[in-house]
Amino acid sequence: MKASTIADREARGRAAREHSKRSSHRTVGELHRNPIELLKQSSEGRVERLVPLRYGRMSASPFTFFRGTAIIQAHDLSRIPDTGLTMPICGDGHLMNFGGFATPERQLVFDLNDFDEVATGPFEWDLKRLTASLVVAARHMRLSRGAAENLVMTAVTEYRDRMAQYAQCGALELWYDRITFELMAETALTPERRRAVRRGMEKAANRTHESLLEKMADYDGAHWTIRDAPPALFHVLGANTLFTEEETEAYKGANWRKMLERMWGDYLKTMSHDRRELLGHFTVHDIVFKVVGVGSVGTRCMVVLNVDHMGKPLFLQLKEARPSVISQYYKSPAIKHEGERVVQGQRMLQAASDIFLGWATGPLGRHFYFRQLRDMKLSANIELFDTDLLEGYAKLCGWIMARAHAKASGQAIEVSAYIGRGDQFAESLAAYAASYADQVERDYDAFLKACRSGELEARTDEDMAADFRV
Repeated sequence: MKASTIADREARGRAAREHSKRSSHRTVGELHRNPIELLKQSSEGRVERLVPLRYGRMSASPFTFFRGTAIIQAHDLSRIPDTGLTMPICGDGHLMNFGGFATPERQLVFDLNDFDEVATGPFEWDLKRLTASLVVAARHMRLSRGAAENLVMTAVTEYRDRMAQYAQCGALELWYDRITFELMAETALTPERRRAVRRGMEKAANRTHESLLEKMADYDGAHWTIRDAPPALFHVLGANTLFTEEETEAYKGANWRKMLERMWGDYLKTMSHDRRELLGHFTVHDIVFKVVGVGSVGTRCMVVLNVDHMGKPLFLQLKEARPSVISQYYKSPAIKHEGERVVQGQRMLQAASDIFLGWATGPLGRHFYFRQLRDMKLSANIELFDTDLLEGYAKLCGWIMARAHAKASGQAIEVSAYIGRGDQFAESLAAYAASYADQVERDYDAFLKACRSGELEARTDEDMAADFRV
């Protein structure tokens, strides 16, 4: 690339400051909206009996509430000016949506790991979701205002510095860049922290399909059946189902095996030849409904247990892909298939993606994507972090987000030029995150009030599990 072209691109990045000053990112804007109405809107079309569980999980703390309300922040971000530097963004890059997992070569890497809301949007929307989550989490952990601000400064400064490095990289360098656990431990952690991470890596290495099989399923000599554990895991047409009579109709009418065969055929068309061959070695043994996460509760998610000729398992997750909250509030290119949106977005943003990623259309025209269930996965338990470890984690999240944006967009030069070398952008985001965390607390109070008054029904996992005797 000619130097003049790089200069042009830097000029484009700096020009974005004209309609979106770096200091303007401090504001959360005028927020005239009803958070309860937005929540109800995001619950439409979910499995009816699971919506109270969604609210129950969200009611645990302002932090769990924040995790379940990507729709509210997307709405709020759309009310303030943006940089116009658009790219594929994660859309829900809060600090719990980062984690460790195995690459196809079985190397443990750290990366973004949730793409349900992936869409085209302004790069700073991801950073605002991340920084707000750091402040909400810091308050949940009763850290000081100064400690919370420091976490945001750490994350955004790391994003700035890494983006400046990525602006010097060639396309292939960016594509091959991976944040391995070794690299992460060397750069983001103190020596004593590295030992804890190594223990985590050893645990993750044992989280394989085989270790999952005996925990989740029973064998009758010929066939594996996944055990019900309601409300988290149940057979749709079984005695422990949480589907209403009306909702199970789609599954009764079409024998689930026939339904799965149709979806499987769809899914295979989205895979490369070698992956299709690999999947040909497996036979389906069972399929159950799985309740996942906080924000995703009530969306349709199935786990399919496949077994090969040696009796070795492969657990695949089929997750419903609903329209992204980002594309509801930011004009994105038209989407043909929501499952394809998730898969393509994940492939663009991650350094290395699951070899079984694919998509298909399910009953009643719903869109789904496929991925492995828990293959050597590792997530952070921030409740156990102290300030020092949380700071290392914030730094890592800033780095991961910069790498994802640089790879997916090819706009590291423009973004780096926009941010510049000083602290102005980071300071603005620190002010934004503190103000937005105040708003999250107000919304959480309104949410609890709606649950107490009966406007929303909230039930905990324990409460719902007591309805069953398995």
